Amino acid sequence: MAINPQISNLMIILAFMQISKRVPFDDPNVLNLVRAGYVLSNIIIAAIYFYVQVQINKKNDMTVVKYVEPAPMGSGDEPKFVATTNKAYDLQQLKALVKSQLMGVGMMGVMHFYFHYTNPLLIQSVLPLKGAFEGNLVKIHLLGKPATGDLQRPWKAAGGFMGAMQGGEIKTDKKSIEAAERAGRGGVKDE
Repeated sequence: MAINPQISNLMIILAFMQISKRVPFDDPNVLNLVRAGYVLSNIIIAAIYFYVQVQINKKNDMTVVKYVEPAPMGSGDEPKFVATTNKAYDLQQLKALVKSQLMGVGMMGVMHFYFHYTNPLLIQSVLPLKGAFEGNLVKIHLLGKPATGDLQRPWKAAGGFMGAMQGGEIKTDKKSIEAAERAGRGGVKDE
């Protein structure tokens, strides 16, 4: 039985909150070790994402993926038909992961150097690394799992609040795709 990622993240956060209470951050040597751990974690994530990009380009999977992307919540736009390839889809997803990681590093930099928060360095050394290994791209291109079932492209939107903000589920059923193709909405095509 696998533990839900949100539950395991909560358990890690609670554990590291207790650990961080006992870490003497006022000792410069300890603080530098924690900083080094954070930097090492991000270097590992960057290396993983670089390896995934190399694998995506090496496989050069030109299998066509068609889906209907929901309109962003509250935009009033129509859902958009998208026809792309596995390679283009994976590269798009990888770009989003890299952007998210860079934003996290930027936020952590501001929190640590401007506001002098040290405790989040411990948690942010572990959670993003764990999240990287739980990502679909890493499961397929690094861990070698087949792209079937939950790993079949396009991937389901994140659940909860963020998933709702994106406008809901991506539709892959034949009826929705044909209706969007006929309506001519979107028509994004990546080659």
